[in-house]
Amino acid sequence: MGIWQGRSKRKRTGGRLTLNRKKRRFEIGRELQFPIIDEPSLKLYRVRGAGRKVRILSDNRVNVYDPATKTTKTTKTSTVVQNDANPNYVQRNILCRGAVVQTDLGSVRLTSRPGQDGVLNGVLISKPSQ
Repeated sequence: MGIWQGRSKRKRTGGRLTLNRKKRRFEIGRELQFPIIDEPSLKLYRVRGAGRKVRILSDNRVNVYDPATKTTKTTKTSTVVQNDANPNYVQRNILCRGAVVQTDLGSVRLTSRPGQDGVLNGVLISKPSQ
């Protein structure tokens, strides 16, 4: 089944909307590919206007910003701890913006969009207890 990102066939009220044209190729959406924690793998896409978009298929490194020391370090991730977007993403170790992942430095909330940006950035929210 294709993904169509065009105008809906329904009004806000729920009534039927008569479309004045057919679907267009530029309204086609991309297939769903969820970034997971694994060995690094990227995929390049050509977008409208001949631009490039990088999508992370899998990665096990994250750039962590520590607000206390105001430094950024790259560290390895182990697992997804919490994900408000979808609780099922925690079981499947799917990375998305807002997910909390466990790293060597502690718990980190992801601030980048791996499917859009092609990079994993996060902010340290708690350090491991020692």
